[in-house]
Amino acid sequence: MAYLTGFHGIEERIKAGGSCGALLVAKPGPRSQAITALAKARKIRIQRVGTHELDRIAPDHRGIALEVEDGRPGRILSVEQFIEGLGEARDALAVLLDEVTDPHNYGAILRSCGQFGVDMVISRSRRTAKHAEIIGSTSAGAVSWVPAAEAANLPRAVELLKRGGFWIYGADMAGKAAHTQDFRGRVCLILGGEGAGITRLLREQCDMLVAIPSRGMLDSLNVSVAAGILLYEIRRPRG
Repeated sequence: MAYLTGFHGIEERIKAGGSCGALLVAKPGPRSQAITALAKARKIRIQRVGTHELDRIAPDHRGIALEVEDGRPGRILSVEQFIEGLGEARDALAVLLDEVTDPHNYGAILRSCGQFGVDMVISRSRRTAKHAEIIGSTSAGAVSWVPAAEAANLPRAVELLKRGGFWIYGADMAGKAAHTQDFRGRVCLILGGEGAGITRLLREQCDMLVAIPSRGMLDSLNVSVAAGILLYEIRRPRG
């Protein structure tokens, strides 16, 4: 059992209707009271607990915690189900995370994905960061809304996306300037892990590598920062 303790994460999990256990409440502050009222309206069990007990099971709490099975609500799709669900839609945007293991980066990327209307985030089964509270907090609750697909074999997932009409872009410093590209249609953006970047097999599958031009002293951006900038560039020509 995991616990969400951030106010945003708890609220969005409840609003999204994801499966969860009891809402544990220790301190009746204004924000906690609002969340408690929301939980009651959604028929979620409210359990009053002592602060010491909450300290023990959810040390980062703010007087309230929500029991969850994992960091992501609802059903996790397969890549095949995602593509099939698109039907005849000409435009779609997917993000594939290649060994992004830091839960802070994972959550921040999900927040950008939620903001820019990403249709699916694909990650490797069991290998991507899944720390419920950190992800819920850094994504500001977006983890409860952004659709997810898991794949044991990411190169195979890319093959399926290509068959489904997706153009595959990899984020890489050696790529072409992102703002010069036309990203309309079905697009998948691959983001590499911290430090190592995109792995060789996935890099070879990219139709194009794209970069964010910069003038700073450091050689790269944090992957979650790069995700936000690149998603903006992809969405920009679509209005």
